[in-house]
Amino acid sequence: MDSWYLPSFLFFAALLQVFGLPTPEIFDVDGGIDQDIFDINEDLGLDLFEGDIRFDGVQERNSIIGERYRWPHTIPYVLDDSLEMNARGVILSAFERYRLKTCIDFKPWSGEPNYITVLKGNGCWSSVGNQRNGKQELSIGERCDNIATVQHEFLHALGFWHEQSRSDRDDYVSIIWDRIISGKKENFESYDDRKTDFLNVPYDYSSVMHYSKTAFQNGSEPTIVTKIPDFMDVIGQRMDFSDSDLLKLNQLYNCSSSLSFMESCDFELENVCGMIQSSEDNADWQRVSQVPEGPESDHSNMGRCKGSGFFMHFNSSSVNEGATAMLGSRILYPKRGFQCLQFFLYNSGSEYDQLNIYIREYSTASVNSPLTLVEEIKDIPIGSWQLYHVTLKVTNKFRVVFGGVRGAGASRGGLSIDDINLSETQCPHHVWHIRNFTQLIGSPSGPVFSPSFYSSKGYAFQIRLNLSSLPNVGMYFHLISGANDDQLEWPCPWQQVTMTILDQNPDIRQRMSNRKSITTDPFLTTDNGNYFWDRPSKVGVQAFFPNGTQFRRGRGYGYSVFMTHERLKSRDFIKGDDAYILLTVEDISHLNTTQNEPIPTLGINDLCTNFKCENDGVCILHDGKAECRCPSGEDWWYMGERCEKRGSTRDTIVIAVSSTVAVFALMLIITLVSVYYTRKKYHKETSSRTTNMTLENDPSYNHEDESHRGSAAGDLNDPGSGMASLSSCTSPKCLLWASCYRGKQTPFRLSGCSWVFILCSQTEPHLVDGLTCSTPKAEAASPSRPASLFLFYPVAQVDNLEAILNPSSPQLPGAVSPVPLVLLKVLWVQLSAPQPCPAEAQPLAPLGSELCSL
Repeated sequence: MDSWYLPSFLFFAALLQVFGLPTPEIFDVDGGIDQDIFDINEDLGLDLFEGDIRFDGVQERNSIIGERYRWPHTIPYVLDDSLEMNARGVILSAFERYRLKTCIDFKPWSGEPNYITVLKGNGCWSSVGNQRNGKQELSIGERCDNIATVQHEFLHALGFWHEQSRSDRDDYVSIIWDRIISGKKENFESYDDRKTDFLNVPYDYSSVMHYSKTAFQNGSEPTIVTKIPDFMDVIGQRMDFSDSDLLKLNQLYNCSSSLSFMESCDFELENVCGMIQSSEDNADWQRVSQVPEGPESDHSNMGRCKGSGFFMHFNSSSVNEGATAMLGSRILYPKRGFQCLQFFLYNSGSEYDQLNIYIREYSTASVNSPLTLVEEIKDIPIGSWQLYHVTLKVTNKFRVVFGGVRGAGASRGGLSIDDINLSETQCPHHVWHIRNFTQLIGSPSGPVFSPSFYSSKGYAFQIRLNLSSLPNVGMYFHLISGANDDQLEWPCPWQQVTMTILDQNPDIRQRMSNRKSITTDPFLTTDNGNYFWDRPSKVGVQAFFPNGTQFRRGRGYGYSVFMTHERLKSRDFIKGDDAYILLTVEDISHLNTTQNEPIPTLGINDLCTNFKCENDGVCILHDGKAECRCPSGEDWWYMGERCEKRGSTRDTIVIAVSSTVAVFALMLIITLVSVYYTRKKYHKETSSRTTNMTLENDPSYNHEDESHRGSAAGDLNDPGSGMASLSSCTSPKCLLWASCYRGKQTPFRLSGCSWVFILCSQTEPHLVDGLTCSTPKAEAASPSRPASLFLFYPVAQVDNLEAILNPSSPQLPGAVSPVPLVLLKVLWVQLSAPQPCPAEAQPLAPLGSELCSL
């Protein structure tokens, strides 16, 4: 290089470094610009509803749409061939976040009627909710392969709109309308509470569904201003779900637990999360808030909250070398067969103290299983909290056991553990622990390089962290020369690197860690024609480790705007002046293939060729036979061998009600017919009896006495008398109720063309009053049964007692002495023809109402 050029080059490189711009040693994925979803789509000229929603104009614009748009808890998906490799891995990582924090799962499509196809379209966009039109597209286009962007778009697909479109948004943010790009003001509309449903969750500035302050701006001033200024740099975060995002999603889909989460414990409760001490060790773990020799506080709160902040401590200074203390978790039930145990560990004892991680696995064959050692943690640094991960592979119910072991040498304290998390996820491969982190922010000393790490395939690498250029933090991945280079494949193919700045919240479900990924494309070349990911000894530059060891470092690939300094200082990214960067390098070459779809697979067998399913049903093979998988909704479904029949909840209800009404009507008809024939039979029997009991057959009744009887009770043949009118009473509806005293009733039913006369006698003659059986005392004692209701004839006119109806001897209330009253005879008179009941019965008016009442 010419002498005049070198100073100019160095000066230019220094300027690039100072202003955070890419140097020749690094390649910037984002071009030095922090672009949100809406910025990307705007640059592409997309005219989408609210910036990233494919909207058909028919769907109601609700915040949380109706039941018909819900997906099942397991969503079928297809990764389209158009997707970039990095996007494929990021999408699968986003699915893992859903599994960890919700009950929503994802599975490769296998013929379900509705599914999501993720493709590399023009920009980042999705429809809202399940459109139920079979294949539903969701685009993760260029520069959209950010894990939080994928989460955002899938939340749209699950039924969520943007946070700032809520009906109550004007209470929390102000929209500056004159700063919005022309034609985009409709993207900032809000909807009243008759059309929106935010599930009774407060407005969420931290939502991953919220616009950023610069959304659709026509200049440099913000379009959204928060009513609380502290949230100006919070809105529009694209790191992870917020707590309220999860609350709404889990309410909407009735999630009571998440899929891959198993346990989280910060020891704030006295029950220590159900953990148990062992009876086979030498000491116990104690729940404490501080230890004289350290730690002075727990890791959860770092002393920020008085009266809280506990952890478990094994005092190794009080026991001899080799002594143990065992602390076991509650029994846990795995589902996936792999787990990641994460916890923070503090050593204030001997440098030789160690922590062993065991599992005790239970099965039906072995109830008292022995402990199985999984990992020994040695060389624990003294005087600070350290983050550890342990990979487990358990398939039966089990316990995790923490075994503290007293090592050699002097100990003034012991081992402490805090913030335990267990989930059925993959552990990160490496942890970069950066102490005194705030001293590095804004430091002019240049970038910070991590120690060297090795991937699972054997590739050596480093991470470059740029903290000196405000207002952003930059992070890059470098391949470096390593011990395995001669055995590795070059250029490095399809290794996905995930770099995560850890949010150190005690509960893994509430963390909002910032994560970005890049993938080594073996075909990527530099300006000079070299392969970007070729062997570092070939394309890299000379570098030195802190101990002076020389190596070669390839060009960096990453983000100059990994996150802002403001976000880095928020939440728990820095705790106790410590920061953690989690690193994973995973081979994703297996994703470089077309996803097997069920329809092409079914084509191998011709059974579905001539087996057509109606109404959008899908033909599948089950046990070697062609079957139709019929579409269905919340309140409708298709059924039948070919999905030819449609059913719905409404139809089912109509059929059930109709069947009930028909059965009731049939039973009513049967009952009425039965009553009719029973009454008809009864009337025939009564008519037959009355025919045989005529006046001619009764010796006590003759024509000579007829005039006398007529004078006593009315002339049967005289139409002007009351009895003459009563003789016309022929309706079967007429009833006579004869009663001797209050509460004692003897009914006589009139049937057809017959009439009844009742004769009575009293054994005490002095109480007989004229031609009746009643007495003034009896009437007074029983006003509800007046004597005028009865029709009686003198005892002298009765020749025999063959028709006694009531042989009992009731007492008349109010009488001086017991007065037995006996019904002696009933005479039935056959009338000439049926006639209607009389309207009135003059001499016996009270009797008429009883005779002719229904």
